[in-house]
Amino acid sequence: MRIPVRDDLRALEGYHSPQVSVSVRLNTNESPTAPPAAWRDAFAAELSRLEWNRYPDRAAVALRGAIAALHGLDPAQVFVANGSNEVLQTLVLTFAGPGRTVATFEPTYQMHAQIARVTGARVVEGERRADFTLDLDEVRRICADEAPVITFLCSPNNPTGLVEPAANVHAVMAVAPGLVVVDEAYGQFADWSAISLIDEETPLVVTRTFSKTWSMAGARLGYLLGPSWLVAELDKVTLPYHLDASKQIAGRLALQYVDDMEARVAHIVAQRERIQAAFAAMPVDFWPSGANFVLFRPQHLPGKDVWQGLLDRDVLVRDCSGWPRLGDCLRVTVGTSEENDVFLKALGEVLA
Repeated sequence: MRIPVRDDLRALEGYHSPQVSVSVRLNTNESPTAPPAAWRDAFAAELSRLEWNRYPDRAAVALRGAIAALHGLDPAQVFVANGSNEVLQTLVLTFAGPGRTVATFEPTYQMHAQIARVTGARVVEGERRADFTLDLDEVRRICADEAPVITFLCSPNNPTGLVEPAANVHAVMAVAPGLVVVDEAYGQFADWSAISLIDEETPLVVTRTFSKTWSMAGARLGYLLGPSWLVAELDKVTLPYHLDASKQIAGRLALQYVDDMEARVAHIVAQRERIQAAFAAMPVDFWPSGANFVLFRPQHLPGKDVWQGLLDRDVLVRDCSGWPRLGDCLRVTVGTSEENDVFLKALGEVLA
């Protein structure tokens, strides 16, 4: 006998990024390079001394302290979990859920709405402008009419890459009746961060991940920065010992290599600008990105045909053409300079 899922989940599908065996994989916004060798050696050394028969530090004191020091905050203002998606899930479980409303502004990161719906919350999706920038009149309308308990922003926005200006974040904070969440999974690639707005009085949090700039997508480690009173509430829905000891070690050690991280970011930003400069000379439309990816739309060919043409040339990008308002759009992750060479050459051939 098969037990049916909840009625409100029957129409939902999981979030997937199809993987295909290719030489150049530029579809999942990962770092194109590995962490420093010194980090790997230090990590292996600490793992060799780990007491595997003991539970990990439930409060992740050392890791939270290191993250707090990086951002000039107090450890009580830091929450850590298994990737930024679990951070977001914990937030929604704590403050939203059945009978409460969550607001997003589309197109944006699909997991904001997905996580909210899975937890039983009602999702209201506002519309962005035609150029995908945030429409503040729409934000005011949604906040006034729907009273969302959580309002999601994403900066740089995924999949458009657009950085949310500080003035927009201030404007949303002024009208949102509940918690404002700024998802900065790609924040280190941008020219400003909402972390500077965090204090003990304002219901604002910023979420980040180790997956992108720290080259640790395989670790699944993310964190939140916000008021200490809000962080304390998250413990009510967090599972006991939810963050294993190896993740805590990996994250703490990574923060000892900030210079390496910043060098990787600078290289990726330079390569991003190179790709956008190449796009300007091609028959494609693209959106100015502050992240480690660029969203583009071929002008004369269907997006799916271009995606297939790239795949035929051993290059995989993300097909966003089936997403709402993103007809014919593709998204390319910034890779190594060599991978970007292959991508641009292949794209030129397909478009020709």
